[in-house]
Amino acid sequence: MSLMVEESQLASHAAAYAEHGYVLVKGLLDKAEARAYREESHALIERLNRDADPTWESARHLGMGERTELKHCHDVQFQAAAFSRLLVDPRFTDVAAAVMGTPNVQLHHTKLFVKPPEKGSPFPMHQDHPFFPHAKHSVGAAIFHFDDAPLEKGCVQVMPGSHRGGPLTHRSEGGWHLPYSEWPLENATPCEAEAGDVLFFTYLTVHGSGVNTTPEARTTLLVQYRDPADPPTEDLHTHSLGQGMILRGVDPTSRGAAAAAM
Repeated sequence: MSLMVEESQLASHAAAYAEHGYVLVKGLLDKAEARAYREESHALIERLNRDADPTWESARHLGMGERTELKHCHDVQFQAAAFSRLLVDPRFTDVAAAVMGTPNVQLHHTKLFVKPPEKGSPFPMHQDHPFFPHAKHSVGAAIFHFDDAPLEKGCVQVMPGSHRGGPLTHRSEGGWHLPYSEWPLENATPCEAEAGDVLFFTYLTVHGSGVNTTPEARTTLLVQYRDPADPPTEDLHTHSLGQGMILRGVDPTSRGAAAAAM
């Protein structure tokens, strides 16, 4: 198992990210690692025993109505050490740095999602930008797949190149989303993934996902990252416990980093 990503691969990932707004990195984790993280994820969900369902109200319009549900957990690195190690794994942080074009990677937040078998909730098409807008639009997401995610499991679907249009006007009813008629999920490109694959995309890339209709859960970890030199333009989404943690490099805006550079 290599703990490094080749420079040529990093350049290829960065080029795809810039052109399409996303890149699916195959086999970033090996199958055994993905399986271990899946077990850790489901054990965490079971320990929390929460009844809260984060399904957006707007997702009820995408089929199956009230019958769908989600399981989730924020700030997973405060719940299990395995996730803390994953956040600073250079296989992840080197790709995040490459696609942003900066040596420094800062954590915004983490969120674990489990789409239950046969009724895992969908997400309508949207950008992540409205939830935490930043001045330089460096913010991106990495979705770690801990089990296979074919289309039938409600894999992430994207609109390639949509990031080049900049921030779009969203509707706020039932969760921020784009108009269904203008941005139907059926027109998006499915990012079917295998266990161990990681999907990187910008917070301007339009994306969504369908219902998990299979007998198996779909288990993913969302890690939102940013360039530490890219400040938020609004005081939103500041409740995440780990926000601001440096995952790679330094924070060049901190006084400590400035002093060290003198």
